[in-house]
Amino acid sequence: MKLNREQKLKLYTNLVRCRKLDEVMRQALLSGKLPGHWTSPKGQEAVGVGASTFLRKDDYIFCSHRGHGITTFLPKGLNPGVFIAEHYSKITGGACGMSYFSQYDMELGIPGIGTALGGDFVIAAGLGIASKMEGKGKVVVCIQGDGTYGRGTFHEAALMAANWKLPIIWGIEDNQYMISTHISEYYPKENMADLAFGYGMPGIVVDGQDVFAVHEAFQTAIEQARAGKGPSLIDCKTYRIEPMCIGQADIRGSKVRPREEIEPWLKRDPIDLCRNRLIKEGLLTQTEIERTDREAEKEMEEAERFAADSPPPNPEILKKALYAD
Repeated sequence: MKLNREQKLKLYTNLVRCRKLDEVMRQALLSGKLPGHWTSPKGQEAVGVGASTFLRKDDYIFCSHRGHGITTFLPKGLNPGVFIAEHYSKITGGACGMSYFSQYDMELGIPGIGTALGGDFVIAAGLGIASKMEGKGKVVVCIQGDGTYGRGTFHEAALMAANWKLPIIWGIEDNQYMISTHISEYYPKENMADLAFGYGMPGIVVDGQDVFAVHEAFQTAIEQARAGKGPSLIDCKTYRIEPMCIGQADIRGSKVRPREEIEPWLKRDPIDLCRNRLIKEGLLTQTEIERTDREAEKEMEEAERFAADSPPPNPEILKKALYAD
């Protein structure tokens, strides 16, 4: 899929929208509006945005827990006001502000997020079976963090998907950390894409900071899946520049994570890389940059107001959800 100017600008706009929503959620946590916690996806937006922006409406997508799905779900069409409201325990309400686990909209191809990290692999396989049986060319994109790929759920689902040539694209948001454990402690090789070899499917390594590279890799895999050629695995190299959760100590193992490990990645921010490329190609002006920032900021401010003004869930609904006659 060769991108035209409007499509390239859409990728850039979605990167900015995700960053602005992250800023709203971060501030909500620090101001006490958001109960629970927030796992910021800052610096990792290119993975979800590149994978999901040009999916069909009826395609399915799963996300990793970081950012609670905003980098994949927002470009797919998720209403940010509803997203924030659920985190405020409004509208549908959720335990400890973690209602993003129940955030789903099957009309948008968003099946929700499982509470057990890595549990989505088998659900994705099930939707892959359904999509193949339906015969309408749907694909399933399942993006999970690198730590989850050590779970048996992935290997069971990958084996089934490979055997039956299911239309699934496995995406690794390879940010090099599983809570405070560095990837060198739980994966023995350089590239997690090597996992694909054992299942006879393509394994691709891509620069997870480059939204255009991510888009191209996923688009190639998506076209193969739609053509009945089965699953692929894409290892998106990125980095978690923030602590595991906002407000927590930033540690590697039992020590403070060294600043010199983080600094190089700050220089490769996905928004900066995308913006600079578009400027160099003559597709983006300073006026358009400022307008994109204003519009994204306004969108998320209105979404936050909607969430703040939304009523709490009806207690009677909660009673029905908890108790049976």
